[in-house]
Amino acid sequence: MTRYFLICIAFVISGCGTISPRSDAKNWAGYKESGKASYYANSHQSKKTASGELYKQELKTGAHKVLPFGSLVKVTNVDNAKTVIVKINDRGPFVKGRVIDLSKSAFSEISSISNGVIDVQIEVIE
Repeated sequence: MTRYFLICIAFVISGCGTISPRSDAKNWAGYKESGKASYYANSHQSKKTASGELYKQELKTGAHKVLPFGSLVKVTNVDNAKTVIVKINDRGPFVKGRVIDLSKSAFSEISSISNGVIDVQIEVIE
């Protein structure tokens, strides 16, 4: 199966239809969502993201199911109030309850990598 087909299936299963589509990042400003965040495994390094950019773990980037590529999102760890700003450049996560996947460096700014998955609130700032 192609990656595109799997992504389409994941959208249907995850129930993303409840999020109203908006055409660009500016229309999403102020949008908030809470849930779990995880980070990309080392095996993703230098692989192409859904936006066409290569994943680089040292950059502050993230994956979201529907936010427009290029959106700037403030991610707050609800346990310690630490925040990081990431640019959305990929699609995902496709695990129930997860709202965002973060690059390794972004995740490490708000939590220890050993935690693996954390509770977050995300807010689109641009």
